[in-house]
Amino acid sequence: MCGGRKAAAGKRLCVWSHIIFAAAAHLEPVFEPVIEKAGFRLVRLRMMGGAAKTLQIMAERPDGSMDVEGCAVLSHALLNFIEAEDPIEGDYEIEVSSPGIDRPLTRLSDFTRWKGHEAKIELNAPLDGRKRFRGRLEGLDGNDVVITSQGSRIQFPFRSVLEAKLVLTDKLIQEDLKARKSA
Repeated sequence: MCGGRKAAAGKRLCVWSHIIFAAAAHLEPVFEPVIEKAGFRLVRLRMMGGAAKTLQIMAERPDGSMDVEGCAVLSHALLNFIEAEDPIEGDYEIEVSSPGIDRPLTRLSDFTRWKGHEAKIELNAPLDGRKRFRGRLEGLDGNDVVITSQGSRIQFPFRSVLEAKLVLTDKLIQEDLKARKSA
């Protein structure tokens, strides 16, 4: 992870504290153009808070890769934008990271892109008495996510997904290693 803290003196500070996560979808339109101009794609943006606030930006290159150098480049672009535009009130840290192998699934297209892999999914409201599912991604049926879990096909609207992420499996690790070798 690379990042810094927005402060009046322009210094970067690192502070660890008890963290509370909050979706920051309203900030995506503010930061996404900056991220794209720097040559990256936004995966997830969250505001975390406790004693100090942290803006967490998870991003990747268009080919799906991200390394420490990429995090540093994006951090600098974001810090320059924040210093110039001051888009969020108050002091906060920024944290830029890659999505990792067991990445979050945040866009409708992610459920097709990662078809065949195992995922954990939590819904906003129960479906047949359950909010949490773990199963193989089968892709989409329109705007519905389709998974196979415990031998059953389960389908739910994408808008009902609260959080989803890939599960770290041997298959996912092998696919990641293969992609790194060919890059």
